[in-house]
Amino acid sequence: MRSVREMGSEQLRVTFHGVRGSTPCHGPATVKYGGNTACVSVQAEGQRPLLLDLGTGLRYFGKQFVEKDVPVNAVALVTHLHWDHIQGLPFFAPVLQPDARLEMFGPAQEDGTSFMESVKSIVRPPTFPVDMAGLHGRFSFHDVADNDFAIDGYSIKSRLVPHIGPTVGYRIEFGGVSIAYISDHQQPLDGSFSIADGVRELAEGADLLIHDAQYTPAEFVTKAHWGHCTTEFAVGVAMSCRAKRLALFHHDPERTDAELDATKACSESSGVEVFVAREGATINL
Repeated sequence: MRSVREMGSEQLRVTFHGVRGSTPCHGPATVKYGGNTACVSVQAEGQRPLLLDLGTGLRYFGKQFVEKDVPVNAVALVTHLHWDHIQGLPFFAPVLQPDARLEMFGPAQEDGTSFMESVKSIVRPPTFPVDMAGLHGRFSFHDVADNDFAIDGYSIKSRLVPHIGPTVGYRIEFGGVSIAYISDHQQPLDGSFSIADGVRELAEGADLLIHDAQYTPAEFVTKAHWGHCTTEFAVGVAMSCRAKRLALFHHDPERTDAELDATKACSESSGVEVFVAREGATINL
């Protein structure tokens, strides 16, 4: 992997703003890794920032625009519409400004409801005091499933991923660097470590794979149908797809800092560089 100095203007900066799944959590046992739900930013010089999911961690990404008093112009790549992946949107302070722009990509629903219609049905009374029009910023929406497309200088792949309800993962390529984001992934119920073709397309040879690792094997026994996977399965995906680095992500809200510190033990002989995603951490690729 090239150094930051060698990358120059092609450098990608990946920052974790929220790393939890299911629901935000708070307390002394979660201070180190954080308690906000899924949101990761990818930024390159001269490009609009990409936001991977819009969980409660989105609030913290937004602070830089508020503090500098500059309008936001960003792109959101949303995996699916479960609360923990969209809940930060109405609390994203920069979109209260009329010159804010947010372009959003996400999956349509099985009944034909578009991604735009789904988002607008969530951000509205009675579940929120105002609707999307009350956020003042300018929004645009795109449905995605198995698609290849370009955003500014980024090449993007979206592929359907096994989960509960329509869900996609993303692969971002820029300047010879690749990032795969598979935040929610149903581990096979047959006991195998088989990998869906779409997931393999996203993760194959990725410089950084950000992957669901919500459950322990013991938890998976009782929560096998809940749409997630174990750390062991995440490591298996990284190994099989020859990813260079693996960020364990979408931590269970009950998982303590001490338990997360211990989760890397299963990966010591994998040959993959593995780390536990931590809120506020930035990686330069």
